Amino acid sequence: MGLPISQQAKYWGLAALVFLVLMYLMGNVLVPFLVGGAIAYFLDPIADRLERMGMSRVAATAVITLVMFLVVVLLVLAVIPTLIQQTAALVNAAPEIARNLQTFLTDRFPDLLDETSIMRKTLADIGDFIQSKGADLAQGLISSAMSVLSAVIFIVVVPVVAFYLLLDWDKMVARIDALIPRDHVATVRRLAGEIDKVLAGFVRGQLTVCLIVGAYYSVTLMLAGLQFGLVVGAIAGAVSFIPYVGAIIGGILAIGLALFQFWGDWLAIGIVVAIFVMGQFIEGNILTPKLVGNSVGLHPVWLLLALSAFGSLLGFAGMLIAVPVAAALGVLMRFVTAQYQASLLYSGVASTAEIPLPVVRDEDAR
Repeated sequence: MGLPISQQAKYWGLAALVFLVLMYLMGNVLVPFLVGGAIAYFLDPIADRLERMGMSRVAATAVITLVMFLVVVLLVLAVIPTLIQQTAALVNAAPEIARNLQTFLTDRFPDLLDETSIMRKTLADIGDFIQSKGADLAQGLISSAMSVLSAVIFIVVVPVVAFYLLLDWDKMVARIDALIPRDHVATVRRLAGEIDKVLAGFVRGQLTVCLIVGAYYSVTLMLAGLQFGLVVGAIAGAVSFIPYVGAIIGGILAIGLALFQFWGDWLAIGIVVAIFVMGQFIEGNILTPKLVGNSVGLHPVWLLLALSAFGSLLGFAGMLIAVPVAAALGVLMRFVTAQYQASLLYSGVASTAEIPLPVVRDEDAR
């Protein structure tokens, strides 16, 4: 005889509480393992496909690891130095950009020439503040990150964890499946399959969209002559993980920089605007429907809420688990809703068969 629903709810609630407490207490320690697990999850379909082509699991994992290593090396040698250089140049150019903005505004709004104007003082201080604090902020972020995730962890631990998890992924899934309570194994498998479908559709698809969009913006903006095109493209691609946000932030940044760099050259400014209009069209009408799909069930607002909540509670580790947890909660909420709509609480106790029919007398019929 199975446990009552109330008892099961207590046990699963306690398990969820223990999980959250462990994430809160050990979040920084678990980050490399979460990153390694995420990498293994993303690469598992490729390993499965290589196995179907005749490779062993060990050979497939080795090939994937070698390819990923070569990709990382190429990024480090070809892209990252340029990205760092342009980021530093953008920080150093901030005072000049702020002065140009001040000149632009004062030419059109003479009232800003007033020495006591708050707007004038604010604009005058923006560039110096960014230049003086930008490098310190970047260095502080790097130092904070490296205090938690040292170079040794990222260079050694994460790849090792990802390799072994990818190697034993199918075995781990089978082991977890064997631990599912037998009374609920069919339901849990179905829900797990739906959660995996949501994650595969959103995370893998959206990461692919981010890479394509980031590469498109970076290449086209650099070809258009924008000074910090690579940085703007990288920012737009990274933030594109949240639909429409990447295009908005990247577009504002790129068009703002283009106005200062190409002021008076409306053709060049129009080219930058056209790049983002075309990029948004391609992302919204081709890439996202093709790679992500329309039925993954992760609304941008729900995703923002999950990232904000888990990031505030658990830090960087919380942001890593925010999307999987949001996907799982979305699937569970749809399941609970379906159960509710199929219950008597929704439909009511009385059925139509139990409702007495009105009596029709012969004289009424006539």
